[in-house]
Amino acid sequence: MSEFDAKTVTVLLRRMSEGDASASNELLPLIYAELHAMAERLMRDQGASHTLQPTALIHEAWLRMAGGESVDFADRGHFVALAARAMRSALVDHARRKASDKRGGARERVPLEQAAELFSERGSDVLALDEALQRLSAMDPELGRVVELRFFAGLSVEETASILGVSTPTIVRHWRVARMWLHRELGGTAD
Repeated sequence: MSEFDAKTVTVLLRRMSEGDASASNELLPLIYAELHAMAERLMRDQGASHTLQPTALIHEAWLRMAGGESVDFADRGHFVALAARAMRSALVDHARRKASDKRGGARERVPLEQAAELFSERGSDVLALDEALQRLSAMDPELGRVVELRFFAGLSVEETASILGVSTPTIVRHWRVARMWLHRELGGTAD
């Protein structure tokens, strides 16, 4: 995104925060490529049998962010964090709908490190990951935000540090602690 686009996006995010409905129509074309890249990263790991497509995930997340109650977007980083949360929420809701269609079927807990492999092999257990992430976020909201940005938004350590306004070593530590905690919660060993 060019410097002009970044300034334009910031202005449009402020207008959206102030309730200007037309701002969202102007904003979407400017950020669509970034949202699509996030959605593709998430969907690439969902396996071929997954029925939700990246474009549908973007639209669902966009409706959640722009269509509901007024949200105060502080800046681009805050917007990306909310987009990651909205996409996570859409994936979880989709998984819940599919699980309710199947009547039963125990979910298997998986280590976070194996999640990407299992996503492509048999589809993710997004619900188990979401439940564990909710518990982690209740215990330590900062760790939950790090997981959302690194895992769901696919951001680098540096990008995550910038968005959260902390140092890169802090994100590295938080990411390590969050992964170990989630690994244990998802059925891995305590190592």
